[in-house]
Amino acid sequence: MKIALAQLNYHIGNFEANTQKIIQTAQSAASKGAELVVFAELAISGYPPRDFLEFDDFISRCEHELEIIASACHDIPLIVGSPVRNPSPKGKRLYNAAVFLHKGEKKYFKKGLLPNYDVFDEYRYFEPAKSFDILQFKGQKIALTVCEDLWNVSDNPLYTINPMEELMRHEPDLMINIAASPFDYHQAVKRREVLRQNVKRYGLPLIYVNHVGAQTELLFDGGSLAFAQNGFVAEALPFFEESVQLVDSERLHQNQIQADQQQVPSKMSLIHDALVMGIRNYFQKLGFKKAILGLSGGIDSAVTMVLAARALGSENVFALLMPSQYSSDHSVNDALELAKNLGSPYQTTPIASIYQSYENELKSTFNGLPFDVTEENIQARIRGVLLMAMSNKFGYILLNTSNKSEAAVGYGTLYGDMNGGLSVLGDVYKTEVFALARFINKDGEVIPENTITKPPSAELRPDQKDSDSLPDYEILDQLLFYYIEERKGPDQLMAMGFEAGIVSRVLKMVNTNEYKRYQTPPILRVSPKAFGMGRRMPIVAKYLS
Repeated sequence: MKIALAQLNYHIGNFEANTQKIIQTAQSAASKGAELVVFAELAISGYPPRDFLEFDDFISRCEHELEIIASACHDIPLIVGSPVRNPSPKGKRLYNAAVFLHKGEKKYFKKGLLPNYDVFDEYRYFEPAKSFDILQFKGQKIALTVCEDLWNVSDNPLYTINPMEELMRHEPDLMINIAASPFDYHQAVKRREVLRQNVKRYGLPLIYVNHVGAQTELLFDGGSLAFAQNGFVAEALPFFEESVQLVDSERLHQNQIQADQQQVPSKMSLIHDALVMGIRNYFQKLGFKKAILGLSGGIDSAVTMVLAARALGSENVFALLMPSQYSSDHSVNDALELAKNLGSPYQTTPIASIYQSYENELKSTFNGLPFDVTEENIQARIRGVLLMAMSNKFGYILLNTSNKSEAAVGYGTLYGDMNGGLSVLGDVYKTEVFALARFINKDGEVIPENTITKPPSAELRPDQKDSDSLPDYEILDQLLFYYIEERKGPDQLMAMGFEAGIVSRVLKMVNTNEYKRYQTPPILRVSPKAFGMGRRMPIVAKYLS
């Protein structure tokens, strides 16, 4: 049987666009010989629809779109993900289901394992399936599952049931799994190995179809796979782009494939491509075309600008240079050089006179008190006001340029450099920003070398350096990683060799600045534990502070 893996970019709640994409893809695949077309989890609605699922009208629209697809693709067998109603008065009102459509027939295969950790919140909306049946089609028994249903292969303690164990009682010939598996820089390898474990454990070929595209902060990398029965990847769809590929299921039963037909790119390549896709989709799905950012001559704004230019086109990224009396000549020159390298529009608006007017106005109130972080923040907030004024007047979305290290310890100014409609680097540690800059420059200098090699500085006071306020980034980022991503407590961190004073200081900064992160723009998620929906911390708390 020839099966088409349809790896598409959906738009949450955009029923007309999603439905047309599904219909056109199914018809095109059928014209090329596909006997079954497989789409991703919740393809009808887009993933994750979140509280839209609580609207009865939203579910009715999903049902209506399924009818349209069933009619338009009457003779084309297909599998598509959709929320479906629970007919029982008991339990939650919805199931997350894979729906088989063919010649007026609808069959529902409901998801049993509902992830409720990190970025997932499915148990909030869906009833878990308690029983599992196979799909019989063209003389084959297909074990049809939805995403997490294959992630209990090693007896995950989160779950009390294993859907594939239940389905194996029917002696299936083939596994098909439709998924919405969000990206992080480890996920492609981790996902592949989990799927491979299923293939080896059950001795069956596997078709796996994933989402691709960005849904606000959640990024989906695609990378859909077809596994041969011997556990090797027989076919692999690309990362970060839509793709449709035909696979012969009979070939998967043969053991001719002796090596994986998938190469996972490097960490920096993955992060680069994920962020470019995330920016592009955020703008496209909101209906915006142009971005603005403050270009300081520092590495964070430089990397953000390059990513934005690659996502939206250089001509659609406006750089505002806002030097103060503390800005060095080399920073201004680095910023100008980058804008010229990219061919992006830019403008220079010095803020010294604006800052002076604030200083004069506050002089009597401050009554001779010394210069401190107050005056530093005034400069950052002046820049924030100017950027938002340009954003409002010309219809730009402001890109936030803060990195994860800064966001973690609160090294940023609310209503100043923390402004923005989208945080591009908020899940990228400072040391990773440097590595990303090197990756961007691998084929020739785009970001000026001086931007990469000079000591990081906010340039809000004379001769300021980040190291005046923070531990060295090589140490800080390791400590933050083990605390945030690995959830190591202070005793564990000290046992790993981190100095007690640094551990106490850094963890206190992280915890007491939760209120700042609560007010940041959406952060594009590239790590296993990002700030935002996947990390839920109380603002007013005593633990470790």
